[in-house]
Amino acid sequence: MPRVVVLATGGTISSRRANGVVTAVDDAAGVLAGVESSDVDVEQRDVLRVGSYRLSFADLRTLADEVTRQLDRDDVDGVVITHGTDAMEETAILLDLVHDSAKPVVLTGAQRAADIVDTDGPRNVRDAIAVAADPAARGHGVMVVFGGAVYAARGVRKSHTVALAAFSNPAGSIGDVYTGSARLQALPARPTPLTHPDARFDAVRVDVVVAYPGGDDVLLRAAVAAGARGIVLAAMGIGNAPPGVADCIAEHTRAGVVVALSTRVAAGPILPIYGDGGGADLVAAGAVPVALPASQARIALALLLSSDRSPVEVATDLDVYA
Repeated sequence: MPRVVVLATGGTISSRRANGVVTAVDDAAGVLAGVESSDVDVEQRDVLRVGSYRLSFADLRTLADEVTRQLDRDDVDGVVITHGTDAMEETAILLDLVHDSAKPVVLTGAQRAADIVDTDGPRNVRDAIAVAADPAARGHGVMVVFGGAVYAARGVRKSHTVALAAFSNPAGSIGDVYTGSARLQALPARPTPLTHPDARFDAVRVDVVVAYPGGDDVLLRAAVAAGARGIVLAAMGIGNAPPGVADCIAEHTRAGVVVALSTRVAAGPILPIYGDGGGADLVAAGAVPVALPASQARIALALLLSSDRSPVEVATDLDVYA
């Protein structure tokens, strides 16, 4: 019988209402209450108990450490993480970038709190356990299972604030779960795993700056002044920004700040073809086009910056990992 370890971290799936607000209160045993699996040996552990909007880089590293410990056990076939949906995409990409095991890791959660009659938490957990226990999931890295769909970590994002089918990926799903059985159709492409983060990751600052009509370089400069060693520019369209941004990027990349060029658009590539301050000028100024959404590119950039790489090496590796 396969063994799956469920790591509880909080989120809506563990939350209940009291005094007019919803907070994470259930432990792993509470999350798993009513979740039955006759063909999987399920083990539970508590790691955190917070809404994911409160997670720090130190918390993410704590979780990554625990995932590694569980995967290193010979008697464990897979890991499920119950997690808040707000920051699930960040945790998923962090774990995927450092995942160096054939065993699957699956994140799931809920849109409706545990004390709501029709909460979606138990079904999502059952589905996640089914995927993690399936031998076909080996080699798939880190996945998000939600609303019956299976998504690769790279590119996944929360795409609806309240719908039960809360997640999507521009690349589509890689499988589904139907009546407790997982069906995986695609093997995600993944780069060589990065080294597991150390304490330097906890303190590295990477900010996301969004481009918009009428904007300027003020927020970019404020991020650097606050100590950011990296910035993700969520540009307009295929990678464009308002006047003055390219000059600001050139100034700060010369000083060693690494700038990733993402897009605020939900899907599609960065194509730096426009001049007059557009994407072509941003890249000429030193910005590095990336494929990941800004939320995930920030995590990749933070991992690279908290390693022994120089800013030039970080910029080069962004092309591989983000």
